[in-house]
Amino acid sequence: MVTSIARQSVLLKCKMETSILTGNYEFYYGAGLVEKLTEISIDPEIRPLELAELLERELQRVTPKEKQEAYLFSLLKEYKPNEEYDPQMKELLLWGKREAYLWQVSLPEEK
Repeated sequence: MVTSIARQSVLLKCKMETSILTGNYEFYYGAGLVEKLTEISIDPEIRPLELAELLERELQRVTPKEKQEAYLFSLLKEYKPNEEYDPQMKELLLWGKREAYLWQVSLPEEK
């Protein structure tokens, strides 16, 4: 799995307000964004079903600040993860937590 594809997919869906999350990779990147945008703390070692429970509970307490954030929250609330887990999901969660280019699909080229 190329992790940048999951990142781009989530950001495009939030910008266009269309589609649904299609896998745990997108789910984990989106969850990382939630931690960046809110005061919700997510353990990087959390498994998919536990993450879904945490987000369902905690997102009820948060008011989104902008439309992309609101759409992200709705995507995460509606997604039903499977139990599959691999280290790239943790990588995506951490990437979302540290996202420096929020809502930008293309990353600046490295020089």
